[in-house]
Amino acid sequence: MRKEFEKGFLTPQPVFIVATYDEKGNVDAMNAAWCGQVGLNQLSISLSPHTTTENLKNQKAFTVSFATKPQIEACDYVGIVSLSKVKNKMEKSGFTVTKSGKVNAPIIDQLPVAIECKVLSITEEYGETRVVGEIVGMSADESVLTNGKVDLDKLQPVMFDSSILCYREIGANVGGAWNVGKKLM
Repeated sequence: MRKEFEKGFLTPQPVFIVATYDEKGNVDAMNAAWCGQVGLNQLSISLSPHTTTENLKNQKAFTVSFATKPQIEACDYVGIVSLSKVKNKMEKSGFTVTKSGKVNAPIIDQLPVAIECKVLSITEEYGETRVVGEIVGMSADESVLTNGKVDLDKLQPVMFDSSILCYREIGANVGGAWNVGKKLM
């Protein structure tokens, strides 16, 4: 027997830390789980009003880093504290940054994978802001690479479980994409 629900959800979702500069060059970062890849070279983020949202509109550039298990406290912190209320938010998080070489946005040093994006469009709808960004680069610390590719076992990215509001680890490899189904051919 199946139970009916009024609303659905997609879970788990990747947890990303979106980093921007404001008009004075100050760094801000926020936790964003409502983000996904669109095709090969774009991503879409849905945001409510935040300092980061204003920075995206003004700077037209941002980075997105995977939240990781070793940094989960800092990643959650930047999602629950606003720079407009806590001016030393980044310092308190323990995050330091390096300026991206591809866009006018910071890369968080403690998060090993960063995707560098320029804003393609910003749409306001239903009280939310949807930002579509073009992926113009990605950098990864060598500590999370195997054979030159990002290794999720080494990266330890976390996922957001929107059904019970918690972060989860990614599990084991259960089969090769475009391969395991060939057994049924």
